[in-house]
Amino acid sequence: QVQLVESGGGLVQAGGSLRLSCASSRSIYSFNAMGWYRQAPEKQRELVAVMYVGGSTNYADSVKGRFTISRDNAYKTVYLQMNSLKPEDTAVYYCNAKGSWLPREQWGQGTQGTVSS
Repeated sequence: QVQLVESGGGLVQAGGSLRLSCASSRSIYSFNAMGWYRQAPEKQRELVAVMYVGGSTNYADSVKGRFTISRDNAYKTVYLQMNSLKPEDTAVYYCNAKGSWLPREQWGQGTQGTVSS
């Protein structure tokens, strides 16, 4: 079983920054991809950013140029640096891991990020 634990959420003013962390119980290179999703109230969960095992990344159009996903396997952690935050970025942010050896994709418990105007 894989455990993913997010941290780093909080309350910030528009234009500010937050850095989210996702600590994995296994080497992050054991996954085909790790990423961040978010879910705002009464909205569907959406992909924010993903990093594949080879290092390539993909971002939602709404966060391109503002958010950066990175990883540090020494700490088995994936990060999401969020800059120039907007009120519409307010959501619960979830860490996600996918692996061909996993019966299903894995999710963290989520961390709340709130951006005030």
